[in-house]
Amino acid sequence: MYINSDDFKSFIVKAKIETYAGYGEFSEASRPASHDLHYKSGDLLYIDTYLGGFNFAGEEAVWINSSPIWAMNYYGRMLISEIPEGFSDFLKESLRNVPFDHPYRGPEVYSKGDYKYLCSWKGEISFFSGQETILLKGVPVYELLFHGGSIK
Repeated sequence: MYINSDDFKSFIVKAKIETYAGYGEFSEASRPASHDLHYKSGDLLYIDTYLGGFNFAGEEAVWINSSPIWAMNYYGRMLISEIPEGFSDFLKESLRNVPFDHPYRGPEVYSKGDYKYLCSWKGEISFFSGQETILLKGVPVYELLFHGGSIK
C-alpha cells in the first residue's frame, strides 16, 4: 500500500475518527503516564500516543505487517490558564472533520458557536508540516504544531 493511495488516506481518516476524535477507548499505556489509542484494520495498525493534557506532545503512527510506514508528531498547548467549557468537545468535533486529501488534523476552517478552528499545512502526506489554532470569541486559546510523513 502506498502512502499517497486513497486506501491509505481512508485508513488514516477512519483511524482518527475511531480513536481520539471519536471518544475511542484508551489502550494500555505504552510508557509511564502516556495515553494510547489503537485502531487496526486488516494488515494496518494505527497508534496515537501522547503525554500530558493541558500542554501535550504525541505521535500518530501506522504500521503494515508490523513495519512502520508513516508517522506524525505533534505538540499542543493552551494559551490561557484553564480549559474553557466545551473546548474538548469542539476540538474532537473539528478533528472528526479531517480532510481526506490532507488527513493530518482537522479542516482548514471549522466554526461552531463561539469557537473557531483553523488549520494550515504545507506538503503532502509523505512529507508535511502544519499548525492548528482554536479561537474563542475571536481570541486564540490553543495552538498545535505538527509534522510527519512516510517512513522507510
